[in-house]
Amino acid sequence: MISSNDFRPGVTIEYNHGVWQIVEAMHVKPGKGSAFVRTKMKNVETGAVLENTFRAGEKVPSAVVEKSDMQFLYKEGDNFVMMDVTNFEQIEVAEKTIGSGAEFLKESLEGITILKFQDRIIGVELPNTVELEVSECAPDERGDTSSGGGKPATLETGATITVPFHIKRGDKIKVDTRNRKYLTRV
Repeated sequence: MISSNDFRPGVTIEYNHGVWQIVEAMHVKPGKGSAFVRTKMKNVETGAVLENTFRAGEKVPSAVVEKSDMQFLYKEGDNFVMMDVTNFEQIEVAEKTIGSGAEFLKESLEGITILKFQDRIIGVELPNTVELEVSECAPDERGDTSSGGGKPATLETGATITVPFHIKRGDKIKVDTRNRKYLTRV
């Protein structure tokens, strides 16, 4: 159990039949009435955000979330086979558990974090950036740079993103996995 007075960003609690991570916590002491803690929480499994108020000193069950560093090995059907980098144990993770970032996974990618709660996988955190090769993109057209837009490009993993006009087939680029944006050429 954890007291609401100890809420800090990053603390995980069990609340409303789920595992929630505290994003913001503000202790409020009004002039009249008792103190309370206003929180903003994010569900670790679904990503839903909830704003809630707890009485000061209210006890809530804390959730112990284990984090394991993993490396992506290969895809088998709809599952992704990951290997724990500390004990070399292999596990399969469903594509829906990884989410939309699954299309940026390439073989032997490291820096993936698996979140487990009570021996059940509740989330996957991908590295913030990955380096991928452009496998297909439209040829650049002269004088097209003034619009400031971009052109669609297909990466080696099959993901399609918008890249600047100067990017060509075969270029290695760095992509932000959180917002699917082109960052730089490598």
